[in-house]
Amino acid sequence: MAKSWVNSAERVGADLHLELSGTGGRRAALIAALREAVRDGRLAPGTRLPPYRSLAADLGVARNTVADAYAELVAEGWLTARQGSGTRVADRAAPLPRAGRASPTAPPRTRTSTPAKRTRTSAPTPPAHASSPTAPAHVRAPARTPPRPPLHNLRQGTPDASAFPRAAWLASYRRALQQAPNEVFGPGDPAGRVELREALAEYLARARGVRTDADRIVVCSGFAHALRLLFGGGVLRGPLAVEAYGLPFHRELLTAAGVRTVPLPLDEHGARVDRLGRERAVLLTPAHQFPTGGPLHAERRAAVIDWARARGGVVLEDDYDGEFRYDRKPVGAVQGLDPERVVLLGSVSKSLSPAVRLGWMVLPERYVEGVLAAKGEREAWASVLDQLSLADFLASGSYDRHVRRMRQRYRSRRDRLVAALAAQAPHVEVTGVAAGLHAVLRLPPGTERSAVKAAAWQGVALDGLAGFRHPEADMEAADGLVVGYATPAEHAYEAALGALCRGLPGAL
Repeated sequence: MAKSWVNSAERVGADLHLELSGTGGRRAALIAALREAVRDGRLAPGTRLPPYRSLAADLGVARNTVADAYAELVAEGWLTARQGSGTRVADRAAPLPRAGRASPTAPPRTRTSTPAKRTRTSAPTPPAHASSPTAPAHVRAPARTPPRPPLHNLRQGTPDASAFPRAAWLASYRRALQQAPNEVFGPGDPAGRVELREALAEYLARARGVRTDADRIVVCSGFAHALRLLFGGGVLRGPLAVEAYGLPFHRELLTAAGVRTVPLPLDEHGARVDRLGRERAVLLTPAHQFPTGGPLHAERRAAVIDWARARGGVVLEDDYDGEFRYDRKPVGAVQGLDPERVVLLGSVSKSLSPAVRLGWMVLPERYVEGVLAAKGEREAWASVLDQLSLADFLASGSYDRHVRRMRQRYRSRRDRLVAALAAQAPHVEVTGVAAGLHAVLRLPPGTERSAVKAAAWQGVALDGLAGFRHPEADMEAADGLVVGYATPAEHAYEAALGALCRGLPGAL
């Protein structure tokens, strides 16, 4: 029976009639119907399609059925998807021709002195996995690379942008602006506003077990900025020990500053700090190793402090997502064991948003003046008004409330990811999920590259584990996918999980 979708004031998209027929199931029928509508020109290039929920309700199918159909057609190149713009028909010069017939809108052939041999025109054939097995032979998607940007962003590193606490942040901003003394609008303090440093000292002591005061906190624009100040400014020197897996961007930044990095192997207890030698400093992610997951074992936390005391070295503690833990007791900061041997580096890029360019360094007393000198009197500091807003956000309790709310949301997403994998890819081991905003899916040896490529064809952007491995790491390489479950908006998360699972090797 034919189903109609009727446009109204509440609907978004073109007026469209679809017939779902065939024996391949509702998803296959919807994919075939949409392909046919695009191919014969009834859906013109640029046409915006209805949202998942609207079309599902009108066709009498599940919302995930529509989401999966859209995702497959995006991967094949029939549709495009951009955040804020919805799903649209891909731009084409003309409707795709049927096999065995020239396109009615194709330009006329140019005659030459030697008549060209007539050939039958047909649509280009995609890779075998890009075509629906239930589609007719003449309905083929064009061979092309996966769309950019992808339909589903499962890369690590960013929180759910739709969850930014706009109302609470605006309230803090207004209060901060109304109460700001006139001096705020003049030259600033390189250390950062005292209101923020005092609020951070109180929060970090209470929530992370940090021992400090406002005079030993320097505000910066984020973790990368802190590394530039510490090493580019000459406060610290290499060689620097780092974990065998970490962000390549940080290693590149250090290399540009002339710092040699020495990788430390990892195991189930975190970094092998017993392998530390003559390095001057070590950079660790002790609350939640990035990206493999898991906290640094208590014995190793104590051992790295002993090393720093014996060598006169320093521990750099990247506290990038210390607030988000789910199945374990809170792990305090290593800085609390010896404030004179640890530099704690933090920011709000995971807890609030990377758009709020605010971070902090909790420094041993001997490094404060050097860092301030590196910042300079006219360094491009973080916005003073943003600093005052964050100070109010912390002091008012809004930050705690936001973190607790997001902890529940991210735990739910983590649980749904684990459940989807257990149902559709039970052979895939999931690790590193007791805390943080991402998981690692362990894969059979030699399958990582193909799995990343398969995910791209499903419209999923994610990273392979190999991309985070230090090129000089002295440990066995492991195949895996690093899946960030925080980034997608809530309404798009189920579709993202479905697309992820379809791309995994051996998925059911």
